Amino acid sequence: MTLQRQIGFWLLSLAVLVLFLVVFRDVLLPFIAALALAYLLDPLADRLERIGMSRLAATIVILVVFLIIFVLALVLLVPLLGQQLAGLVARLPADAQRLQTLVLEQGGPWLERFGGGGTAIAGVFSLLVLTPVIAFYLLVDWDRMMATVDGWLPLDHRETIRGLLHEMDVAIAGFLRGQALVCLLLGIFYAVGLSLLGVNFGALIGIISGFLSFIPYVGSLTGLVLSVGVAIVQFWPDWTWPLATLAVFAAGQFLEGNIFQPKFVGDSIGVHPVWLMFALLAFGSLFGFVGLLLAVPLAAVIGVLCRFALRQYLASNIYHGGDATKAAAVQARLETDA
Repeated sequence: MTLQRQIGFWLLSLAVLVLFLVVFRDVLLPFIAALALAYLLDPLADRLERIGMSRLAATIVILVVFLIIFVLALVLLVPLLGQQLAGLVARLPADAQRLQTLVLEQGGPWLERFGGGGTAIAGVFSLLVLTPVIAFYLLVDWDRMMATVDGWLPLDHRETIRGLLHEMDVAIAGFLRGQALVCLLLGIFYAVGLSLLGVNFGALIGIISGFLSFIPYVGSLTGLVLSVGVAIVQFWPDWTWPLATLAVFAAGQFLEGNIFQPKFVGDSIGVHPVWLMFALLAFGSLFGFVGLLLAVPLAAVIGVLCRFALRQYLASNIYHGGDATKAAAVQARLETDA
């Protein structure tokens, strides 16, 4: 196959993938969540297999333990969060109207309107019900699927592609596992901080902020808008507590950027923050909430491919002007660095 035909094949494959994501983006959320869950739990399933369990038994044990932990968390948190959620839903129209009145009175005619509540509830329901089922089937067949995909790799470039896939795996796994812990710590910090300030629904807003922090910048911004808005309505015209609420999120951002992220995530994805913000906006615009979830892993994948393309270019005759000796030396150095 000529280079032009190879490029055409991969571009066509990419176009088909993008079209698939655009067409089915409204139903992909539980599948993507299940894929991420299976990906995270696969190393644990492999360990259980090494001690003598079958793949099916290991998968059942893992998912049962996961569901027990999830249910226990719900039992402990639902009474508190459920009460706060009911209060938030009951007071939201009045609070929104009051906040709008305050904003208009202060000369700032802005107030975002959120819709699609029924769709959001249906999405959450499908996420909670379908995700464990899909994750079970994916986890059972994970090694078989990976072996099948590996068998599809072109023989002439198999080792190169395996190397790239390993880089992608390291980047994505490091981000997912580290960011999950960061989300947990941020959720606890925001929930405790807002509750201590006496902000209405502080624990609920804090947990939501921590959960959404899996999408960089989205969780902190959502929590900031919600908590400051609630604090303004609750304490107006006293600005002390809204400013204190703002300080909680400023402290959370400091902890995330200077302690949590460097320690638990580090530079695992190898992506510049500017490129990451662009990826969030671009994929969010194309694929909605699913795009936001996929933005960081896809940015990591694209980053690996771009670094590979740059290495190939720096070792090519195009860069060195036909000097084969220099090209070979650069290629050897780049392979050593990689």
